[in-house]
Amino acid sequence: MHLTWLGHACVLLTGTQKVLIDPFIPDGSVSSSDPDLILVTHGHADHLGETVALKKMTVTTGEIAQYLTAKGVPAEGMNIGGTITVNGVTITMTPAIHSSRIDDAGTTANPGTAAGFVVRMDGICVYHAGDTALFSDMKLIGDLYHPDVAFLPIGGRYTMGPDEAMIAAQFVGAKIVVPVHYNTWDKIAADPVAFKTALERTTDLTVKILKPDESIDVNPNL
Repeated sequence: MHLTWLGHACVLLTGTQKVLIDPFIPDGSVSSSDPDLILVTHGHADHLGETVALKKMTVTTGEIAQYLTAKGVPAEGMNIGGTITVNGVTITMTPAIHSSRIDDAGTTANPGTAAGFVVRMDGICVYHAGDTALFSDMKLIGDLYHPDVAFLPIGGRYTMGPDEAMIAAQFVGAKIVVPVHYNTWDKIAADPVAFKTALERTTDLTVKILKPDESIDVNPNL
């Protein structure tokens, strides 16, 4: 599987399907990624992003799915703890400790809760934590799904910061950890090098610091 960090919390998983998670990048567009499937963790504008404009099949919370359907977007709603399979991609919605809203002045839609996703495709399991604080049930995500790769926010203020993300990485146990949701704006400034150094010095996990549009390849047998 080819994994690309497009910026902020936006990740593209490319295999038998192209799965785009949280389709927002600052000062740009994700439309050229041409996804088959979109996953949205919550309704904040820096995560819902271009979902309405792209009009591709979208998996998200039931509340956001209802909002998207009204906008003409094909959507599958689900809830935390549930699992669905869409076009051969198996998606489990996981908890996230965070707020949610839909930044659309013309809507009264209930945004539901924030979430993360475990995505399984082509023998690879990817955990995208969404926007979240550290929580101890991340251990269960590791025990149940054994992710190969974890995308974890490290920006602080609105999510966990590097210190908490170090603990999250150990709870989840993915051999490859990719920091996201940092340095987009001054309020979420963080040092990914310090995070990488500290985590790799104290565990057998590997941190991949990606630049926007940079990718890594992950094989089924890590």
